[in-house]
Amino acid sequence: MRTVIFAILATTLSASFAAAETPATGKDGAEQPKKIVLFDGKTLREIFAPKKKGPTQITYSRAFVDSLPKVETKLRSDAVVCLAEALYFEARGESVKGQFAVAEVIMNRAEHGSFPDSVCGVIKQGTASGRKYQCQFTYNCDGITNRIHEKDAYERVVKVAHMSLDGAPRGLTDGATHYHTKAVNPRWSRTFPRTTTIGVHHFYRMPTRLTQN
Repeated sequence: MRTVIFAILATTLSASFAAAETPATGKDGAEQPKKIVLFDGKTLREIFAPKKKGPTQITYSRAFVDSLPKVETKLRSDAVVCLAEALYFEARGESVKGQFAVAEVIMNRAEHGSFPDSVCGVIKQGTASGRKYQCQFTYNCDGITNRIHEKDAYERVVKVAHMSLDGAPRGLTDGATHYHTKAVNPRWSRTFPRTTTIGVHHFYRMPTRLTQN
């Protein structure tokens, strides 16, 4: 039955994709079943295989993150770089849990209609004005040149950023869109519901605005 299904799929796809056959002999010279290879060198099995999902089991500890392999350069998209930079300057002194929580806020904002619809857009919001302390993330407009000196800390937040963007669960902050350190008391914190406190940060969720007819 599987052979029939694959044959039907191959026939259907042949009209759209350029196909080539792999060599019909193995290392020992014996004939091997022919395999149809489609564009990008992928077989039918590879094309229709279930897509990999992001990590679903996260241990919020430095030991867990440090045990993971270094994120390869080719996997460091613009979003990963932007998010890692934000985590480095905003939360590198926090626990891993605190870093994931800050990442959640940024991801939540990117999906919220009141903010830019990309991670980099969220992080850089307000920087175009050029005014000091008028951006969303202070490290971007405090007049201090951003330099990464702690390489180990940076590589750690790169992993956190990559996992966050790759589908890590977002259950730490209950949909928070704002946070601040315990050392300050911004005006909006008096009206936004606080969702949790992790490390030195309080987290808040922007109230839902109902449209009026």
